[in-house]
Amino acid sequence: MKKIGIPVLVLFFCTQVYSQELRCNIQMVTSKIPGTNKQVFQTLQTAVTEFMNNTAWTNYKFSNAERIECNILFNLTEMIGNDQFKGSLTVQTQRPVFNSSYNTVLLNYVDNDLDFRYVEFQPLEFSETIYTSGLTSILAYYANIILGINFDSFGLMSGNEFFQRAEKIVNNAQNATESGWKASESTSRKNRYWLVNNILNTDFSPVREFIYIYHRKGLDQMFDKTFEARTEIANSLTLLQEVYRNRPDPFMHFLQVILDAKNEEFVNIFKEATDEEKRRVMIILNQIDPTHKETYARINNPA
Repeated sequence: MKKIGIPVLVLFFCTQVYSQELRCNIQMVTSKIPGTNKQVFQTLQTAVTEFMNNTAWTNYKFSNAERIECNILFNLTEMIGNDQFKGSLTVQTQRPVFNSSYNTVLLNYVDNDLDFRYVEFQPLEFSETIYTSGLTSILAYYANIILGINFDSFGLMSGNEFFQRAEKIVNNAQNATESGWKASESTSRKNRYWLVNNILNTDFSPVREFIYIYHRKGLDQMFDKTFEARTEIANSLTLLQEVYRNRPDPFMHFLQVILDAKNEEFVNIFKEATDEEKRRVMIILNQIDPTHKETYARINNPA
């Protein structure tokens, strides 16, 4: 990490200017949909960008510099009739590290159940009390997931209110015809229902504790106290190990989401560690995340 000082974004004490919370970049990939009239996708991209960035998602005060950076990629693969779209959605968010020019990825999530209706130029409307639109419900759901995980990284369990809002959106969608909202729709327990279910399940509380310790006591301290901060991060991995040991099944969706976001970063952190710390970390990571075993091998053998 380059040690260039910049102010940390402390989201809980933003007092200068009211502003929307997100700075969200929206992209549309439509190459698999035949036809030459792509105007509807440009209109959709503009509408989604304005919806995400101009909606006030919280009652907190954010300055423009404190807005949360995120990216949402629509990979549209089917257009049914004139107004139904299917495909996948990739959601990524990051936050700055204290005293550094480095941004750490908090979430890099692929939703394979993108299914919504959109009529060109129709206003995007969302209600917190009822399910009115598949598109705006999906967007509001991920806005709250993004806010929740960002807040969790600054304060222990501080994202609760946003995760609870995401859960309410899921509950409102239980009678929706679009996919991705119901527990029974995913035998692998990997959809919007299961993600927020895991996050709010107390069995996964150690994962959220990890998010706080890793970022506030680990990454944010790396500039001033590199050794101590790396030790905090190494110790925090035992929280993930605790969840793995208590629920050793293929349905630990939230745990895997965090590991998918952080595996490359683990390598960058621990490749400079002592041999003993490397050994300890490798044992934990290879146990809880065997899918990235080749990645973790670079801790001992950096390129």
